[in-house]
Amino acid sequence: MIFGYARVSTDDQNLDAQTDALEVAGAERIFSDKIAGTVRKRPELDKLLDQLRAGDVVMVTKYDRLARSLKDLLEIVEEVNSRGAGFRSLAEDIDTTTPAGRLIFHVFASIAQFERERISERTLEGLQAARSRGRVGGRPRVLSTPQREEVRRMRDEDGRSIASIARLFSVSQQTVRRA
Repeated sequence: MIFGYARVSTDDQNLDAQTDALEVAGAERIFSDKIAGTVRKRPELDKLLDQLRAGDVVMVTKYDRLARSLKDLLEIVEEVNSRGAGFRSLAEDIDTTTPAGRLIFHVFASIAQFERERISERTLEGLQAARSRGRVGGRPRVLSTPQREEVRRMRDEDGRSIASIARLFSVSQQTVRRA
């Protein structure tokens, strides 16, 4: 049996392109999750793995749909292999049911991990360069420094409740707590 697996990271994203490609490639049953790849516990993937038998194949459109790290990818494919099943990725044309496919799988997985780490390094370098030029990332503060001081004074000296201070400044109670 050929099992397809599709995954997107958020509910906003759509699985249609992946499921269509898996169906065209011959997937007889498709499991799909809407959850970040970094989360190891994925209910539909776990169901798929529980149903695997010798001779089955797990197929994905791209292997990063199955895992986000090399370690995770290798562990999942090892579990698939331990059940006597194979792994196939359509985009990378990888098929672990053959020795050459297993070799290519390990090479591609290593390259993908390297690229993810380089992207992370470049992002951090860009943030550091921006900070050195005085740019600060993130969301702007809701309360100015004088407002935060007034919130603290009202809470500590006047004994006002967090809820009343939040209403006065038109902010959430969590914002008042952080101040």
